[in-house]
Amino acid sequence: MIEYVVLVDEDDKETGTMEKMEAHEKGALHRAFSIFIFNSKGELLLQQRALNKYHSPGLWTNTCCSHPRPGEAVEDAAHRRLAEEMGMECGLDYHFRFLYKASFDNGLIEHELDHVFFGTSDTLPVLNSEEVAGYRYIGMKLLEKELSESPENYSPWLRICFERVKQLVDRL
Repeated sequence: MIEYVVLVDEDDKETGTMEKMEAHEKGALHRAFSIFIFNSKGELLLQQRALNKYHSPGLWTNTCCSHPRPGEAVEDAAHRRLAEEMGMECGLDYHFRFLYKASFDNGLIEHELDHVFFGTSDTLPVLNSEEVAGYRYIGMKLLEKELSESPENYSPWLRICFERVKQLVDRL
C-alpha cells in the first residue's frame, strides 16, 4: 500500500499531499506527531525503532511517532498508530508542536511539523515487530543524561524536543 503524507506550511495549513518516501527524499514539509506515554511512576516509555525502518533504524525514540493520513485528524492518527505500533490505548493530551528538519546518512530528510501528545498508562506494550525492536521505561533525569552523553543512540526529533517535553513534565 502506498502511503501519503499531508504537506503543510509552517502554520500547519495544508498545501497538498505527497507519497511518503517522495516527501522524505525531497525534504517536503509535512505533518507528523509524536506521543510520549508515562507510567504512574513518571517514567517515559521509549521505543527502539525496528532495524528495518527506512531511516533511524535501531535508534531509541519517544513512545510512538508517525504521520496522519490525508483527511485524518492528528489525534485520531495518534491513537491509531499507538495501537498499531505499541498495542496500547490510552487518553492523549495535545501539548505543543515544533518544526524540525533532519538529514540522514541514506539521503532521506525528515522535515516535519510535529504535534506532541502526552498520555499516562501502566499497560505494558505489545510490540509490532515490523515497527518496533524493543522498549524500556526511563526516568527523565536519566534520559537527559543519556541524551547528553550518547546522542547518537536517539532519534533527532527526540533530541530536538526533549527540553520542551522535560519542562512540561516538570510542571505537570
